[in-house]
Amino acid sequence: MTVVVGYLATPEGREGLSSAVAEAVRRGTDLVVVVSEKTRPAAPEVLEQREADFAVVRSAAAASEVSLEIRVLDERHDVSEDLIAVAEEVAAEVIVIGLRRRSPVGKLILGSNAQRILLESPCPVLAVKPERQVIA
Repeated sequence: MTVVVGYLATPEGREGLSSAVAEAVRRGTDLVVVVSEKTRPAAPEVLEQREADFAVVRSAAAASEVSLEIRVLDERHDVSEDLIAVAEEVAAEVIVIGLRRRSPVGKLILGSNAQRILLESPCPVLAVKPERQVIA
């Protein structure tokens, strides 16, 4: 079985990666990171952040003896469809996604990709949020 995580170069994406590595270690399973690319090329700073994040994940996976695969997809459909398709293909045990913190009113509206993943996933979904940053 496998842990699948959807990744974006955002705080939410990094929290998803971190939680997915921990989940793969806990379950003693493989990890597949899915990056769904937009049709236009990513900005250089996004690519730099992605590579930095992946270096951390590769190191953590190697230290924990977790098999890691990173798939960069060309957004054939949409992000949620790509993630669900990979989860089905690898018979995922769990999908990990990062969510944004929202205001009380915003919590009534879940992002469309997150909602679709939660509703259509072939397996359980672990939704995580980045730590709240306190500004002093």
